[in-house]
Amino acid sequence: MELFFWISFGIIVYTFVGYGAVLYLFVRIKRALKNKKPAVIKNHNTLPTCSVLIAAYNEESCIRQKIENTLALNYPEHLINYIIVTDGSTDSTNQIVSEYPAVNLLFEPKRSGKINAIHRSMSLISSDVVVFTDANTFLNEDALLNICRHYTNPQVGGVAGEKRIYTDEKADASSAGEGFYWKYESKLKEWDSELNTAIGAAGELFSIRRELYQAVPSDTILDDFMISMQIAMQGYKIVYEPEAYALETSSSNVREELKRKIRIATGGIQSIINLKSLLNPLAYGLLSFQYLSHRVLRWSITPLLLIITFILNGLLVIDAEGLIYNLMLGSQVAFYLLAFLGYRLEKKELKLKIAFIPYYFCVMNYAVIVGTFKYFTTKRSAVWEKAERKDLIPIS
Repeated sequence: MELFFWISFGIIVYTFVGYGAVLYLFVRIKRALKNKKPAVIKNHNTLPTCSVLIAAYNEESCIRQKIENTLALNYPEHLINYIIVTDGSTDSTNQIVSEYPAVNLLFEPKRSGKINAIHRSMSLISSDVVVFTDANTFLNEDALLNICRHYTNPQVGGVAGEKRIYTDEKADASSAGEGFYWKYESKLKEWDSELNTAIGAAGELFSIRRELYQAVPSDTILDDFMISMQIAMQGYKIVYEPEAYALETSSSNVREELKRKIRIATGGIQSIINLKSLLNPLAYGLLSFQYLSHRVLRWSITPLLLIITFILNGLLVIDAEGLIYNLMLGSQVAFYLLAFLGYRLEKKELKLKIAFIPYYFCVMNYAVIVGTFKYFTTKRSAVWEKAERKDLIPIS
């Protein structure tokens, strides 16, 4: 029992903290061997042709702001094309898009899911690079320049931008928790990219070489992750570019965030199964190690191990002597009590960030357990039921 406890505890620590430490160590060793940090490519004179592709379903509340933000981005006019695909939309999204002559509108009455809309759009695109971005996010003005400059390197197959969550002093559990999570996640992506390649990309802002695009199955939930990983599996590098970022607000409340996280967790299990060959280090080497450490553990056994470790810790306190087990159990109890406090405060609409982060952590891992169960017990669909988000805050 003690052995199993320490193995479980070790996996948990490695998943959430240890991999980041190992990754940072590897990055520092790589820098030392090269005697410098990798140079940032600044050449804008050989930029590729670029298409900005936005998949939008019933986005009348934000699509005008999104279009105006996109058209204001810095990029040579003769090299860029704008496409919005609105399949199935029944509100005024199409009417609003039609007001902008620079934007190409693609529409079919049937709603068949985001990935099918993207696949149909990709068959009509001929540019060197395709940049994907969501309708409810705003990009910084140099985002396209900072992304596309990397394609002067023929080894680069994709570039992932940074996702940022808008938070302020009134941040609630969803804002504070998601904001903290994405700051940590962004740092891991930066180190992953510097060491070898970023592991996946967020749909809010990522890009690929058009010629490397491979259609994913029509029931794919995490299409952004699958598309980018298929490119990495072809031997190309996915660069993480923090100077290109998408700003969005958090979910309107934790209930909406939980709905979104469960959907992502379901897609995570689906991705692990569809990319099972990537777990073979003999075939993919360092990429397999990064994929297993950064994604697979989080999306599979680690959330369950949190429960098992807590139970085993309690049994060890009863059956075994040793101050260490008492201290570890006490620490776990304190953490979960703090998370429960965050839950109660969120219900009462009171603000305490120190409690919201443990609460968000628990919600995130609970979502993985529920999402895994749903994957094996319910019919899956690529049609995404959007989570409600707070009002979008424009960036200057």
